[in-house]
Amino acid sequence: MVSSSIKVVYCTIAIYRFTFSLVCLENSYLCIFFDYCSSFSLLIRSSGKLFLRAAMSKPSVGINGFGRIGRLVLRAAVEKDSVNVVAVNDPFISIDYMVYLFQYDSTHGRFKGTVAHEGDYLLVAKEGKSQHKIKVYNSRDPAEIQWGSAGADYVVESTGVFTTIEKANAHLKGGAKKVIISAPSADAPMFVVGVNHEKYDHANDHIISNASCTTNCLAPLAKVINDNFGIIEGLMTTVHAVTATQKTVDGPSGKLWRDGRGAGQNIIPASTGAAKAVGKVIPELNGKLTGMAFRVPTPDVSVVDLTARLEKPASLDDIKKVVKAAAEGPLKGVLAYTEDQVVSSDFISDTHSSIFDAGASISLNPNFVKLVSWYDNEFGYSNRVVDLISYIATKA
Repeated sequence: MVSSSIKVVYCTIAIYRFTFSLVCLENSYLCIFFDYCSSFSLLIRSSGKLFLRAAMSKPSVGINGFGRIGRLVLRAAVEKDSVNVVAVNDPFISIDYMVYLFQYDSTHGRFKGTVAHEGDYLLVAKEGKSQHKIKVYNSRDPAEIQWGSAGADYVVESTGVFTTIEKANAHLKGGAKKVIISAPSADAPMFVVGVNHEKYDHANDHIISNASCTTNCLAPLAKVINDNFGIIEGLMTTVHAVTATQKTVDGPSGKLWRDGRGAGQNIIPASTGAAKAVGKVIPELNGKLTGMAFRVPTPDVSVVDLTARLEKPASLDDIKKVVKAAAEGPLKGVLAYTEDQVVSSDFISDTHSSIFDAGASISLNPNFVKLVSWYDNEFGYSNRVVDLISYIATKA
């Protein structure tokens, strides 16, 4: 039995090619981890409740589209070491160019590891992390990508093109078991880690969406506020960094004319469905939120402003307390809290979905507040893609 007064003890025992790790945490868990190409963990709470989990291997992942999100999903996978990327497809990038683009990043810096190619395989490694040997495909048709042959059970659809169930379904023909769309979807169920990911249904949800980066920022904050004080209605504004879809200089736009104006020269009002999408992941907020975006000339990191009417009166200090508690508790790793005098560049490569800025948030009265939360719209989002895969793999 495990005493609740046990002090922290950690030891690793190596026997032949097997490794056992024993961890005793005060007032928490006894954890025994076993690893030899497979993984096994036994967790016993101090209350006596037993949890047993066995997984034969890390989830095997394929990435379709080696653009901003595709490359950063791979970086996140290497850093987290919780999934194994085994295949990448991009019809527009040669394998040697993939090496270059992955190694050098103007925003997030040079990859702190090694990347090379051998034949049609990318070899990505970092000290202390598992090596990823990645089969490279160059197919335009997702139905032709041999995910099954590469061993990729979970495919990240990050081209921004195949965002509906019908289109993303093509990946299943190539042997993938699940598809995670790294964008909002018109018809695929959307999951936001920390908010509604536990509603994932393994038997029926074969193609899912990780929603948008802005929804991933707004939803955790909205959940905390709604759970504690209730949201009557709200308006969201995201001040959003430029993305690859914008023009470097004035040019034609297929949608609103001003969308085609030079991204480096202008603050551009734009539409976003991120706030309305919160209603899909938090049903009790359906129809209560909407929003817009301002695209600004910064390369990365965006910020959400949620202006809301509350059901229960709350001081700004009350709000700060519950957000901080959530950030240090159930939403740790997803939601963060800061009282520092921060600016956008301070959050480049931040892995959280949402970082609440206590100093920038204000209230007009106890029922009307403006709450501010930052997010790295590239890297924070990419980390949640990996986390979502890790979660759904436990349900297999």
